[in-house]
Amino acid sequence: MSFTAELELLIRARYPLVYVLTGEELRAEEAVLEVAGRRNKKVFEWTCTGGLVPAGTSIQSKHRNMATRDPLVALDQILEQVEPALFVFKDLHAWMGPAHPAVVRKLKDIALHLKNSLKTILLVSPVLLIPIELEKETTVLSLPLPDRAELGALLDDIAEEMLNQGSVRVDVDAAGRDRLMEAARGLTRAETENVFARVLVKHGRLGGDLVNEVFAEKQQLVRKNGLLEYLVPAEGFDHVGGLAGLKRWLRERRLAFTLEAREFGLPSPRGVLLLGVQGCGKSLCAKAVASEWQLPLLRFDLGRLFGSYVGSSEENVRRAIAVAESVSPAVLWIDEIDKAFAGTASSGASDGGTGARVFGTLLTWLAEKTAPVFVVATANDISHLPPELLRRGRFDEIFFVDLPDEAGRAEILGVHLNRRGRPAESFDVGAVAAATPDFSGAEIEAVVVAGLYSAFGEGHDLTSDDLLRAGQEMIPLARTMAEQTSRLREWATVRARRA
Repeated sequence: MSFTAELELLIRARYPLVYVLTGEELRAEEAVLEVAGRRNKKVFEWTCTGGLVPAGTSIQSKHRNMATRDPLVALDQILEQVEPALFVFKDLHAWMGPAHPAVVRKLKDIALHLKNSLKTILLVSPVLLIPIELEKETTVLSLPLPDRAELGALLDDIAEEMLNQGSVRVDVDAAGRDRLMEAARGLTRAETENVFARVLVKHGRLGGDLVNEVFAEKQQLVRKNGLLEYLVPAEGFDHVGGLAGLKRWLRERRLAFTLEAREFGLPSPRGVLLLGVQGCGKSLCAKAVASEWQLPLLRFDLGRLFGSYVGSSEENVRRAIAVAESVSPAVLWIDEIDKAFAGTASSGASDGGTGARVFGTLLTWLAEKTAPVFVVATANDISHLPPELLRRGRFDEIFFVDLPDEAGRAEILGVHLNRRGRPAESFDVGAVAAATPDFSGAEIEAVVVAGLYSAFGEGHDLTSDDLLRAGQEMIPLARTMAEQTSRLREWATVRARRA
Protein backbone atom coordinates (compact mmCIF):
# COMPACT_ATOMS: atom_id res chain seq x y z
CA MET A 1 0.00 0.00 0.00
CA SER A 2 1.32 3.43 -0.92
CA PHE A 3 1.86 6.13 1.70
CA THR A 4 -1.06 8.21 0.40
CA ALA A 5 -3.41 5.22 0.36
CA GLU A 6 -2.44 4.22 3.90
CA LEU A 7 -2.84 7.80 5.10
CA GLU A 8 -6.30 7.99 3.56
CA LEU A 9 -7.28 4.70 5.17
CA LEU A 10 -6.32 5.98 8.63
CA ILE A 11 -8.22 9.23 8.09
CA ARG A 12 -11.34 7.38 6.92
CA ALA A 13 -11.08 5.09 9.96
CA ARG A 14 -11.00 8.22 12.17
CA TYR A 15 -7.58 7.69 13.73
CA PRO A 16 -7.19 10.82 15.90
CA LEU A 17 -3.38 11.32 15.86
CA VAL A 18 -1.17 10.34 12.93
CA TYR A 19 2.57 10.91 13.34
CA VAL A 20 4.22 11.34 9.92
CA LEU A 21 7.94 10.70 10.24
CA THR A 22 9.77 12.61 7.51
CA GLY A 23 12.07 15.53 6.85
CA GLU A 24 10.17 16.43 3.67
CA GLU A 25 7.36 18.63 4.93
CA LEU A 26 6.32 19.75 1.44
CA ARG A 27 5.86 16.20 0.12
CA ALA A 28 3.95 15.22 3.26
CA GLU A 29 1.68 18.24 2.90
CA GLU A 30 1.05 17.44 -0.79
CA ALA A 31 -0.06 13.93 0.20
CA VAL A 32 -2.40 15.37 2.86
CA LEU A 33 -3.88 17.84 0.35
CA GLU A 34 -4.42 15.01 -2.12
CA VAL A 35 -6.32 12.96 0.46
CA ALA A 36 -8.26 16.00 1.66
CA GLY A 37 -9.37 16.75 -1.91
CA ARG A 38 -10.80 13.26 -2.30
CA ARG A 39 -12.46 13.30 1.13
CA ASN A 40 -13.77 16.88 0.78
CA LYS A 41 -11.97 18.17 3.87
CA LYS A 42 -10.25 21.43 4.68
CA VAL A 43 -6.55 21.47 5.57
CA PHE A 44 -4.89 23.70 8.14
CA GLU A 45 -1.23 23.83 9.06
CA TRP A 46 0.52 24.97 12.22
CA THR A 47 4.07 26.22 12.65
CA CYS A 48 5.67 27.86 15.64
CA THR A 49 6.17 31.06 13.58
CA GLY A 50 2.90 31.31 11.65
CA GLY A 51 0.36 29.74 13.98
CA LEU A 52 -2.68 27.83 12.70
CA VAL A 53 -3.62 28.95 9.18
CA PRO A 54 -5.04 27.43 5.98
CA ALA A 55 -2.50 25.11 4.35
CA GLY A 56 0.04 26.79 2.11
CA THR A 57 -0.31 30.29 3.57
CA SER A 58 1.89 30.13 6.68
CA ILE A 59 4.84 31.93 5.04
CA GLN A 60 2.67 34.91 4.05
CA SER A 61 2.66 37.53 6.77
CA LYS A 62 -0.92 38.57 6.07
CA HIS A 63 -2.13 35.05 6.82
CA ARG A 64 -0.20 34.54 10.03
CA ASN A 65 -2.30 33.87 13.10
CA MET A 66 0.01 35.13 15.81
CA ALA A 67 -2.35 34.27 18.66
CA THR A 68 -2.23 30.58 17.77
CA ARG A 69 1.56 30.30 17.76
CA ASP A 70 1.06 28.96 21.28
CA PRO A 71 0.34 25.25 20.72
CA LEU A 72 -2.26 25.18 23.50
CA VAL A 73 -4.23 27.96 21.81
CA ALA A 74 -3.89 26.23 18.43
CA LEU A 75 -5.17 22.95 19.86
CA ASP A 76 -8.18 24.77 21.32
CA GLN A 77 -8.96 26.06 17.82
CA ILE A 78 -9.26 22.45 16.64
CA LEU A 79 -12.07 21.84 19.10
CA GLU A 80 -13.90 24.93 17.82
CA GLN A 81 -13.66 23.80 14.18
CA VAL A 82 -16.99 22.27 13.15
CA GLU A 83 -16.38 21.24 9.52
CA PRO A 84 -14.37 18.14 8.55
CA ALA A 85 -10.70 19.08 8.47
CA LEU A 86 -7.13 17.87 8.66
CA PHE A 87 -4.65 19.71 10.90
CA VAL A 88 -0.96 19.44 10.00
CA PHE A 89 1.35 20.38 12.92
CA LYS A 90 4.94 20.82 11.72
CA ASP A 91 6.91 21.86 14.81
CA LEU A 92 5.02 20.25 17.65
CA HIS A 93 7.70 17.63 18.41
CA ALA A 94 9.57 20.37 20.32
CA TRP A 95 6.66 20.45 22.80
CA MET A 96 6.31 16.69 23.19
CA GLY A 97 8.74 16.24 26.07
CA PRO A 98 8.39 16.26 29.88
CA ALA A 99 9.01 20.02 29.92
CA HIS A 100 5.57 20.64 28.38
CA PRO A 101 3.09 18.39 30.21
CA ALA A 102 0.15 20.69 29.39
CA VAL A 103 0.60 20.19 25.64
CA VAL A 104 0.80 16.42 26.04
CA ARG A 105 -2.32 16.45 28.22
CA LYS A 106 -4.19 18.63 25.75
CA LEU A 107 -3.31 16.30 22.87
CA LYS A 108 -4.57 13.31 24.84
CA ASP A 109 -7.86 15.07 25.64
CA ILE A 110 -8.34 16.12 22.01
CA ALA A 111 -7.53 12.63 20.75
CA LEU A 112 -10.45 11.24 22.74
CA HIS A 113 -12.70 13.90 21.24
CA LEU A 114 -11.55 13.39 17.63
CA LYS A 115 -12.46 9.71 17.60
CA ASN A 116 -16.11 10.77 17.21
CA SER A 117 -15.48 13.52 14.66
CA LEU A 118 -14.31 13.99 11.06
CA LYS A 119 -11.13 15.77 12.13
CA THR A 120 -7.58 14.38 12.28
CA ILE A 121 -4.31 15.79 13.64
CA LEU A 122 -1.16 14.97 11.67
CA LEU A 123 2.16 15.58 13.39
CA VAL A 124 4.91 15.99 10.77
CA SER A 125 8.41 15.65 12.19
CA PRO A 126 11.90 14.47 11.15
CA VAL A 127 12.38 12.75 14.54
CA LEU A 128 10.19 10.29 16.39
CA LEU A 129 9.28 11.73 19.80
CA ILE A 130 6.08 10.28 21.23
CA PRO A 131 5.40 10.66 24.96
CA ILE A 132 4.36 7.46 26.66
CA GLU A 133 1.00 9.07 27.49
CA LEU A 134 0.19 9.31 23.76
CA GLU A 135 1.49 5.96 22.53
CA LYS A 136 -1.96 4.32 22.49
CA GLU A 137 -3.61 7.22 20.65
CA THR A 138 -0.85 7.78 18.05
CA THR A 139 -0.23 5.91 14.80
CA VAL A 140 3.15 6.33 13.10
CA LEU A 141 3.61 6.56 9.33
CA SER A 142 6.97 6.97 7.61
CA LEU A 143 7.00 8.90 4.36
CA PRO A 144 9.32 6.92 2.08
CA LEU A 145 11.91 8.60 -0.05
CA PRO A 146 10.95 9.21 -3.69
CA ASP A 147 10.79 6.01 -5.73
CA ARG A 148 11.98 5.55 -9.30
CA ALA A 149 8.64 6.69 -10.73
CA GLU A 150 8.68 9.96 -8.78
CA LEU A 151 12.34 10.59 -9.58
CA GLY A 152 11.65 9.82 -13.23
CA ALA A 153 8.76 12.29 -13.31
CA LEU A 154 11.00 14.92 -11.72
CA LEU A 155 13.71 14.30 -14.30
CA ASP A 156 11.15 14.56 -17.12
CA ASP A 157 9.86 17.87 -15.77
CA ILE A 158 13.37 19.31 -15.54
CA ALA A 159 14.26 18.05 -19.02
CA GLU A 160 11.10 19.53 -20.53
CA GLU A 161 11.68 22.88 -18.82
CA MET A 162 15.29 23.03 -19.99
CA LEU A 163 14.36 22.07 -23.55
CA ASN A 164 11.74 24.80 -23.65
CA GLN A 165 14.28 27.36 -22.46
CA GLY A 166 16.89 26.11 -24.91
CA SER A 167 19.68 27.30 -22.63
CA VAL A 168 21.13 23.88 -21.80
CA ARG A 169 21.38 20.50 -23.45
CA VAL A 170 19.55 17.47 -22.10
CA ASP A 171 21.15 14.25 -23.30
CA VAL A 172 19.48 11.42 -21.42
CA ASP A 173 18.92 8.15 -23.26
CA ALA A 174 17.33 5.07 -21.68
CA ALA A 175 20.61 3.79 -20.23
CA GLY A 176 21.63 7.22 -18.96
CA ARG A 177 18.22 7.72 -17.42
CA ASP A 178 18.54 4.43 -15.57
CA ARG A 179 21.98 5.41 -14.23
CA LEU A 180 20.68 8.78 -13.02
CA MET A 181 17.67 7.15 -11.35
CA GLU A 182 19.85 4.61 -9.55
CA ALA A 183 22.33 7.29 -8.49
CA ALA A 184 19.56 9.55 -7.14
CA ARG A 185 17.91 6.82 -5.07
CA GLY A 186 18.09 7.71 -1.40
CA LEU A 187 17.91 11.46 -1.96
CA THR A 188 14.90 13.55 -1.06
CA ARG A 189 13.02 15.30 -3.83
CA ALA A 190 14.54 18.66 -2.88
CA GLU A 191 18.04 17.17 -2.84
CA THR A 192 17.45 15.60 -6.25
CA GLU A 193 16.26 18.91 -7.68
CA ASN A 194 19.31 20.63 -6.22
CA VAL A 195 21.80 18.16 -7.63
CA PHE A 196 20.22 18.19 -11.10
CA ALA A 197 20.32 21.98 -11.05
CA ARG A 198 23.97 21.86 -9.95
CA VAL A 199 24.83 19.56 -12.86
CA LEU A 200 23.06 21.85 -15.32
CA VAL A 201 24.83 24.96 -14.03
CA LYS A 202 28.26 23.32 -13.86
CA HIS A 203 28.24 21.37 -17.14
CA GLY A 204 25.53 23.07 -19.17
CA ARG A 205 23.89 19.73 -19.83
CA LEU A 206 22.24 16.80 -18.12
CA GLY A 207 23.43 13.31 -19.07
CA GLY A 208 23.77 9.82 -17.67
CA ASP A 209 27.57 10.09 -17.63
CA LEU A 210 27.41 12.71 -14.86
CA VAL A 211 26.35 10.35 -12.06
CA ASN A 212 29.41 11.31 -10.01
CA GLU A 213 27.81 14.71 -9.45
CA VAL A 214 24.85 12.92 -7.85
CA PHE A 215 27.24 10.93 -5.66
CA ALA A 216 28.74 14.23 -4.48
CA GLU A 217 25.32 15.15 -3.10
CA LYS A 218 25.17 11.82 -1.28
CA GLN A 219 28.58 12.59 0.19
CA GLN A 220 26.96 15.49 2.03
CA LEU A 221 24.48 13.10 3.64
CA VAL A 222 27.31 10.94 4.95
CA ARG A 223 29.27 13.90 6.28
CA LYS A 224 26.27 15.16 8.22
CA ASN A 225 25.95 11.80 9.98
CA GLY A 226 29.58 11.46 11.11
CA LEU A 227 29.51 7.67 11.60
CA LEU A 228 30.51 6.73 8.07
CA GLU A 229 33.35 7.96 5.91
CA TYR A 230 32.70 8.72 2.26
CA LEU A 231 35.65 7.74 0.07
CA VAL A 232 36.35 8.60 -3.55
CA PRO A 233 38.48 5.70 -4.79
CA ALA A 234 40.84 6.21 -7.71
CA GLU A 235 41.78 2.53 -8.02
CA GLY A 236 39.99 0.13 -10.34
CA PHE A 237 40.58 -3.55 -11.03
CA ASP A 238 43.51 -2.55 -13.24
CA HIS A 239 45.32 -1.53 -10.04
CA VAL A 240 44.71 -4.94 -8.43
CA GLY A 241 47.36 -7.49 -9.32
CA GLY A 242 46.41 -11.16 -9.26
CA LEU A 243 43.15 -12.23 -7.58
CA ALA A 244 41.71 -13.29 -10.94
CA GLY A 245 38.94 -15.39 -9.39
CA LEU A 246 37.72 -12.61 -7.13
CA LYS A 247 37.83 -10.00 -9.89
CA ARG A 248 35.88 -12.27 -12.25
CA TRP A 249 33.25 -12.91 -9.55
CA LEU A 250 32.87 -9.16 -8.92
CA ARG A 251 32.74 -8.28 -12.61
CA GLU A 252 29.86 -10.73 -13.09
CA ARG A 253 27.87 -8.70 -10.57
CA ARG A 254 28.76 -5.26 -11.93
CA LEU A 255 25.33 -4.67 -13.48
CA ALA A 256 23.33 -6.39 -10.75
CA PHE A 257 21.88 -3.11 -9.43
CA THR A 258 20.38 -2.06 -12.77
CA LEU A 259 16.74 -2.20 -13.83
CA GLU A 260 17.58 -4.84 -16.45
CA ALA A 261 18.98 -7.11 -13.72
CA ARG A 262 15.80 -6.83 -11.67
CA GLU A 263 13.65 -7.53 -14.74
CA PHE A 264 15.86 -10.56 -15.40
CA GLY A 265 15.01 -11.83 -11.94
CA LEU A 266 18.35 -11.20 -10.26
CA PRO A 267 18.42 -10.14 -6.61
CA SER A 268 20.84 -7.42 -5.55
CA PRO A 269 24.14 -8.96 -4.39
CA ARG A 270 24.48 -8.92 -0.61
CA GLY A 271 28.24 -8.74 -0.12
CA VAL A 272 31.50 -10.59 0.24
CA LEU A 273 33.76 -11.46 3.16
CA LEU A 274 37.49 -11.31 2.37
CA LEU A 275 39.74 -13.34 4.67
CA GLY A 276 43.45 -13.54 4.23
CA VAL A 277 47.02 -12.59 4.88
CA GLN A 278 47.74 -8.97 5.70
CA GLY A 279 48.80 -6.75 2.82
CA CYS A 280 47.38 -8.93 0.04
CA GLY A 281 44.88 -6.45 -1.39
CA LYS A 282 41.66 -6.96 0.56
CA SER A 283 41.14 -3.26 1.25
CA LEU A 284 42.23 -2.37 -2.26
CA CYS A 285 39.52 -4.67 -3.64
CA ALA A 286 36.87 -2.85 -1.60
CA LYS A 287 37.92 0.43 -3.21
CA ALA A 288 38.25 -1.08 -6.67
CA VAL A 289 34.78 -2.63 -6.71
CA ALA A 290 33.16 0.74 -5.88
CA SER A 291 35.16 2.38 -8.66
CA GLU A 292 34.34 -0.33 -11.21
CA TRP A 293 30.65 -0.38 -10.34
CA GLN A 294 30.46 3.45 -10.19
CA LEU A 295 28.87 3.37 -6.75
CA PRO A 296 29.53 5.44 -3.62
CA LEU A 297 32.04 3.87 -1.21
CA LEU A 298 31.27 4.17 2.49
CA ARG A 299 33.81 3.10 5.08
CA PHE A 300 32.22 1.79 8.27
CA ASP A 301 34.59 2.48 11.16
CA LEU A 302 33.23 0.24 13.90
CA GLY A 303 35.43 1.97 16.47
CA ARG A 304 33.28 5.10 16.18
CA LEU A 305 30.16 3.22 17.17
CA PHE A 306 31.08 2.51 20.74
CA GLY A 307 29.92 5.63 22.53
CA SER A 308 30.37 6.41 26.17
CA TYR A 309 26.68 6.28 27.11
CA VAL A 310 24.65 3.14 27.66
CA GLY A 311 22.58 2.40 24.58
CA SER A 312 24.36 4.93 22.35
CA SER A 313 26.44 2.28 20.57
CA GLU A 314 23.36 0.32 19.52
CA GLU A 315 21.71 3.53 18.33
CA ASN A 316 24.88 4.49 16.44
CA VAL A 317 24.92 1.25 14.45
CA ARG A 318 21.26 1.71 13.56
CA ARG A 319 21.93 5.28 12.42
CA ALA A 320 24.93 4.19 10.36
CA ILE A 321 22.87 1.46 8.70
CA ALA A 322 20.07 3.94 7.98
CA VAL A 323 22.53 6.34 6.31
CA ALA A 324 24.07 3.55 4.23
CA GLU A 325 20.62 2.52 3.03
CA SER A 326 19.62 6.12 2.33
CA VAL A 327 22.51 6.58 -0.13
CA SER A 328 22.09 3.14 -1.72
CA PRO A 329 22.96 1.64 -4.09
CA ALA A 330 26.37 1.81 -2.48
CA VAL A 331 29.36 -0.25 -1.37
CA LEU A 332 29.80 -0.45 2.42
CA TRP A 333 33.35 -1.34 3.44
CA ILE A 334 33.78 -2.80 6.94
CA ASP A 335 37.52 -3.00 7.49
CA GLU A 336 39.07 -5.50 9.92
CA ILE A 337 35.76 -6.74 11.25
CA ASP A 338 37.59 -9.43 13.20
CA LYS A 339 39.20 -6.84 15.50
CA ALA A 340 35.95 -5.02 16.16
CA PHE A 341 34.10 -8.13 17.33
CA ALA A 342 36.97 -10.12 18.80
CA GLY A 343 35.49 -9.99 22.32
CA THR A 344 31.82 -10.62 21.66
CA ALA A 345 31.93 -13.97 23.46
CA SER A 346 32.97 -12.29 26.71
CA SER A 347 31.09 -9.05 26.08
CA GLY A 348 28.78 -9.56 29.04
CA ALA A 349 31.69 -9.49 31.47
CA SER A 350 33.86 -6.87 29.75
CA ASP A 351 31.49 -4.16 28.50
CA GLY A 352 28.08 -5.02 29.87
CA GLY A 353 27.08 -6.76 26.66
CA THR A 354 27.42 -3.69 24.43
CA GLY A 355 29.68 -5.43 21.91
CA ALA A 356 27.37 -8.42 21.68
CA ARG A 357 24.31 -6.22 21.13
CA VAL A 358 26.04 -4.15 18.44
CA PHE A 359 27.23 -7.34 16.75
CA GLY A 360 23.73 -8.80 16.92
CA THR A 361 22.23 -5.68 15.34
CA LEU A 362 24.75 -5.83 12.50
CA LEU A 363 24.20 -9.57 11.96
CA THR A 364 20.43 -9.13 11.77
CA TRP A 365 20.81 -6.38 9.20
CA LEU A 366 23.25 -8.41 7.09
CA ALA A 367 20.76 -11.28 6.96
CA GLU A 368 17.57 -9.28 6.43
CA LYS A 369 18.59 -6.18 4.48
CA THR A 370 16.67 -5.45 1.31
CA ALA A 371 18.34 -2.16 0.35
CA PRO A 372 20.95 -2.44 -2.44
CA VAL A 373 23.99 -2.07 -0.16
CA PHE A 374 26.89 -4.32 -1.16
CA VAL A 375 28.97 -5.08 1.95
CA VAL A 376 32.70 -5.77 1.66
CA ALA A 377 34.07 -6.98 5.00
CA THR A 378 37.75 -7.75 5.49
CA ALA A 379 39.43 -9.82 8.20
CA ASN A 380 42.93 -11.10 8.97
CA ASP A 381 42.45 -13.45 11.93
CA ILE A 382 39.76 -16.07 11.53
CA SER A 383 40.07 -17.17 15.16
CA HIS A 384 38.38 -13.88 16.21
CA LEU A 385 35.41 -14.29 13.87
CA PRO A 386 32.20 -15.50 15.52
CA PRO A 387 30.67 -18.46 13.66
CA GLU A 388 27.40 -16.57 13.17
CA LEU A 389 29.17 -14.19 10.80
CA LEU A 390 30.38 -16.97 8.51
CA ARG A 391 27.10 -18.74 7.80
CA ARG A 392 25.44 -18.40 4.41
CA GLY A 393 22.94 -15.59 4.15
CA ARG A 394 25.14 -12.88 5.65
CA PHE A 395 27.38 -12.75 2.56
CA ASP A 396 27.12 -14.14 -0.95
CA GLU A 397 30.62 -15.59 -0.79
CA ILE A 398 33.66 -15.93 1.47
CA PHE A 399 36.97 -15.52 -0.33
CA PHE A 400 40.42 -16.38 0.96
CA VAL A 401 43.04 -13.90 -0.26
CA ASP A 402 46.33 -15.77 -0.16
CA LEU A 403 49.86 -14.58 -0.86
CA PRO A 404 50.27 -13.98 -4.62
CA ASP A 405 51.97 -16.62 -6.74
CA GLU A 406 54.88 -15.77 -9.04
CA ALA A 407 52.63 -14.59 -11.88
CA GLY A 408 50.61 -12.49 -9.45
CA ARG A 409 53.76 -10.94 -7.98
CA ALA A 410 54.94 -10.00 -11.47
CA GLU A 411 51.58 -8.36 -12.19
CA ILE A 412 51.62 -6.47 -8.90
CA LEU A 413 55.18 -5.34 -9.52
CA GLY A 414 54.16 -4.00 -12.93
CA VAL A 415 51.26 -2.07 -11.41
CA HIS A 416 53.48 -0.29 -8.89
CA LEU A 417 56.21 0.45 -11.41
CA ASN A 418 53.72 1.97 -13.84
CA ARG A 419 52.14 4.06 -11.09
CA ARG A 420 55.54 5.60 -10.42
CA GLY A 421 56.28 6.46 -14.01
CA ARG A 422 58.53 3.44 -14.73
CA PRO A 423 57.24 1.25 -17.59
CA ALA A 424 57.15 -2.34 -16.39
CA GLU A 425 58.51 -3.63 -19.69
CA SER A 426 61.80 -1.83 -18.97
CA PHE A 427 62.47 -4.14 -16.00
CA ASP A 428 62.99 -7.86 -15.53
CA VAL A 429 59.81 -8.25 -13.50
CA GLY A 430 59.96 -12.03 -13.89
CA ALA A 431 63.31 -12.24 -12.13
CA VAL A 432 62.18 -9.93 -9.32
CA ALA A 433 58.95 -11.91 -8.89
CA ALA A 434 60.91 -15.18 -8.72
CA ALA A 435 63.26 -13.68 -6.11
CA THR A 436 60.44 -12.56 -3.79
CA PRO A 437 58.58 -15.73 -2.68
CA ASP A 438 56.11 -15.32 0.22
CA PHE A 439 55.88 -11.55 -0.41
CA SER A 440 52.50 -9.90 -0.09
CA GLY A 441 51.28 -7.17 -2.41
CA ALA A 442 52.10 -4.50 0.15
CA GLU A 443 55.62 -5.90 0.54
CA ILE A 444 56.15 -5.89 -3.23
CA GLU A 445 55.20 -2.22 -3.22
CA ALA A 446 57.70 -1.73 -0.41
CA VAL A 447 60.36 -3.37 -2.60
CA VAL A 448 59.68 -0.82 -5.35
CA VAL A 449 59.84 2.07 -2.86
CA ALA A 450 63.06 0.75 -1.30
CA GLY A 451 64.60 0.35 -4.75
CA LEU A 452 63.68 3.93 -5.62
CA TYR A 453 65.36 5.19 -2.44
CA SER A 454 68.54 3.26 -3.27
CA ALA A 455 68.62 4.49 -6.85
CA PHE A 456 67.99 8.07 -5.81
CA GLY A 457 70.71 7.93 -3.17
CA GLU A 458 73.22 6.49 -5.66
CA GLY A 459 72.36 9.08 -8.30
CA HIS A 460 70.89 6.88 -11.05
CA ASP A 461 67.45 5.78 -12.23
CA LEU A 462 65.76 2.66 -10.93
CA THR A 463 67.05 -0.66 -12.30
CA SER A 464 66.14 -4.30 -11.89
CA ASP A 465 69.26 -4.78 -9.73
CA ASP A 466 67.94 -2.20 -7.27
CA LEU A 467 64.69 -4.14 -7.00
CA LEU A 468 66.46 -7.49 -6.61
CA ARG A 469 68.71 -6.13 -3.88
CA ALA A 470 65.75 -4.61 -2.01
CA GLY A 471 63.89 -7.91 -2.21
CA GLN A 472 66.85 -9.87 -0.86
CA GLU A 473 67.21 -7.55 2.13
CA MET A 474 63.53 -7.63 3.10
CA ILE A 475 62.06 -10.37 5.32
CA PRO A 476 58.34 -10.90 4.48
CA LEU A 477 55.75 -11.13 7.22
CA ALA A 478 54.79 -14.63 6.07
CA ARG A 479 58.18 -15.86 7.28
CA THR A 480 58.22 -13.76 10.43
CA MET A 481 54.79 -15.10 11.40
CA ALA A 482 55.02 -18.46 9.63
CA GLU A 483 52.91 -20.35 12.19
CA GLN A 484 49.95 -17.95 11.99
CA THR A 485 50.10 -17.85 8.18
CA SER A 486 50.16 -21.64 7.95
CA ARG A 487 47.23 -21.93 10.35
CA LEU A 488 45.20 -19.43 8.30
CA ARG A 489 45.96 -21.24 5.04
CA GLU A 490 45.04 -24.59 6.54
CA TRP A 491 41.73 -23.24 7.83
CA ALA A 492 40.82 -21.71 4.46
CA THR A 493 41.63 -24.80 2.40
CA VAL A 494 38.14 -26.28 2.72
CA ARG A 495 36.21 -23.35 4.24
CA ALA A 496 36.60 -20.49 1.77
CA ARG A 497 36.81 -19.88 -1.94
CA ARG A 498 40.25 -18.94 -3.25
CA ALA A 499 40.50 -15.44 -4.63
